[in-house]
Amino acid sequence: MKINRNFDRLSQTLCLTAKALFMLVTKHYPLLFATVIGLILAGCSGDFNDRTAEKEAAVVEKSKSYVELGDIDSIGKRGELRVLIHSNDDDFLPRNGRPQEIDQAMLQRFADEQGLAMTTVAIENFDELIPRLLDGKGDIIAANLTVTDKRANRVGFSLPLDLVTEHLVSSKQYPLTALSQLSDRVIAVQQEKTFWDTAEKLKVDFPGLKIKMLPGEMSNDEIFDYISESDQYLTLADSNVISTLKTYRDDLIVSGPLAQKKPTAWAVRPNNTELLAQLNQFIQIEKLIRPKKENRTNDWQEIKKRKHLRVALRNNSASYFLWRGKLLGFDYELIKAFAEKNELLIDVIVPPSHEKLIDYVRSGKADIAAGFLSITDGRKQDNVVFSNPYHYASELIVEKKEQGKNMAIDDLSGRTIHVRRSSNYWKTIKQLQKQVAVNLVATPENEETEEAIAKVASGEYDLTVADNHILDIELTWRKDVHSAMVLGAPLHQGWAVRESNPALLKALNQFITKEYRGLFYNMTYKKYFTAPKGVAKLKKGQLAFSDRGKLSPYDDIVKKFATKYNFDWRLLVAQMYQESHFNPKAESWAGAIGLFQVMPKTAKELGYENLQNPKIGIEAGVKYLHWSRQRFPDTLTVTDRLWFTLAAYNAGAGHVHDARRLAKQQGFNPNLWFDNVEKAMLLLSQRKYASKARHGYVRGQEPVSYVRAIRDRFNAYVQLTEKRVAELNSSPTAVNAERDGLDPIRVSIALN
Repeated sequence: MKINRNFDRLSQTLCLTAKALFMLVTKHYPLLFATVIGLILAGCSGDFNDRTAEKEAAVVEKSKSYVELGDIDSIGKRGELRVLIHSNDDDFLPRNGRPQEIDQAMLQRFADEQGLAMTTVAIENFDELIPRLLDGKGDIIAANLTVTDKRANRVGFSLPLDLVTEHLVSSKQYPLTALSQLSDRVIAVQQEKTFWDTAEKLKVDFPGLKIKMLPGEMSNDEIFDYISESDQYLTLADSNVISTLKTYRDDLIVSGPLAQKKPTAWAVRPNNTELLAQLNQFIQIEKLIRPKKENRTNDWQEIKKRKHLRVALRNNSASYFLWRGKLLGFDYELIKAFAEKNELLIDVIVPPSHEKLIDYVRSGKADIAAGFLSITDGRKQDNVVFSNPYHYASELIVEKKEQGKNMAIDDLSGRTIHVRRSSNYWKTIKQLQKQVAVNLVATPENEETEEAIAKVASGEYDLTVADNHILDIELTWRKDVHSAMVLGAPLHQGWAVRESNPALLKALNQFITKEYRGLFYNMTYKKYFTAPKGVAKLKKGQLAFSDRGKLSPYDDIVKKFATKYNFDWRLLVAQMYQESHFNPKAESWAGAIGLFQVMPKTAKELGYENLQNPKIGIEAGVKYLHWSRQRFPDTLTVTDRLWFTLAAYNAGAGHVHDARRLAKQQGFNPNLWFDNVEKAMLLLSQRKYASKARHGYVRGQEPVSYVRAIRDRFNAYVQLTEKRVAELNSSPTAVNAERDGLDPIRVSIALN
């Protein structure tokens, strides 16, 4: 056995060596060495060559069978989206965070939305990617492709996926410590990559620098291996590749960026305009609803310094929800009051399930977890502590009303109670099982208590448990359930923070001590839980979307112009609410008119009149927003370009340009809106800074608040619409659609 294992290892080593020799020497001595090495390879096991060949055949064979030059309609008829990738990067261990993996994951989501199967087409030589695309052998290139004028003359580029800088990479043994040393070195790059142009520019400044052309089929890791042991060779790499490189290699030295950031993008054939439009719309939505999240565990002073408080809340009728464009909820209003008292802005983060609320605080994704969390010994663990109680709740058994009246404990025998495993309800019923033979079933962690109550009403669940205030909300509009039993004494409920944040905890406790059962607290509590008409009105407003699938009375018109001008329709609805509260007759003190509050002079320049007509008012507003977007370079990230656009719509592009220049002077990032340019915008309301600004004074708080309000409302709209699609996809209509070979998501959207 030992001999066999040693022989296997020797065979594998010979095969690997043979393949490497085959690649190198056949370029110079093709007939002689190809024959010899080929014979060796022929005797190798399938572990190396055969497996690679099988993979490539599986990936490429289907796509070799046809040429397609058509646009998205033609691609849709074939049912396949072919994505061209640089294959040699797949010869190494996949690592999370690589640009190629991120690109392919995004394109898989795009393909799913389009109802297409995604096939990756592996191209060995990087130089062949664009020719294969133009020849119809693939539909999209996803290869961390930098946008250049030269390439843009050949292909159509999508909106930027990332912004990258180029860096020199040298061996750790023989590092490049100064650019002046370039005169004695050789820079090795592939000719078809943008690095070749950079190398030629460096050679102008450092005439002694030599440039070596590397084969297009070499992967990044092969190039880095080539560099790592050389005292002469250097290479160039993009910053996003280097970020991944640093997670697993320490044999290379990276020098500072050589130039300004450049965008990377997907590429399509230049005549595939509809595919490009669909990709751009998808990218915009992806960038907006899936932003990069930064984990921070700072305490109170750092939170006050950054001016943001991150709060984890679930989207439900007690804590946090949207009603007629307004963000509401008992927890939300209390936290907002706390934030305003401390001159903070709040960022609400909605975890995917209840069990993630405290996890988000523990991991640094949020500073506070709120949402009527019962204070229990089990939860007071793992670096989490609770504030003083701000609410007390009794747990109630909820039963279908027609089944009877109040119950005793013995009446629960043989009954089945449905609750979330992570909830305190679960622990309560587990204790109850020591007294009575009641069945306990776990519900999905993303199911809200009011959803469980609805399932009791429909007969899907036998019983559930709810806090008294949650059941109170439900009973303002439904009469088919009732409270059958109170389970024990009221429980203390508080907000959760990290144990390492004692100053934040102290600030929260001071706020609760002052406000609990005070005028503001009592009025807010009454609004949500004890004023039947008001609660029913809010609940009706929440349910309106679920029933009709509408965010506003003008969704259909907005969707039309969102598609035309490449905006997410939900973002436009959020902006429309901010501008006019959906009132087409609205007119501001300054004379702006209609749903998007466009000035008559601006509308006339754009070719519109009668702005109080909803269709005209919407089209004029969206077209002006599109015009504002064109005032900013497309080298910005998609998301930040949009925030700048919204700020310009509100305050004027000139003031935003002033704020970007001031941001740079103040040491902020002029390419980021939040926490950077928005800070400079606030400074422009001070004479000290306004006097030196090209466009002078601006009430900076207005655009800052405007952009934040639209962003927050947009995020809430996204949650609502995605939940609606999920509900429809699980409905009989969606099931029938899937059975009949239709796309359930498309059917759901059509139903809206």
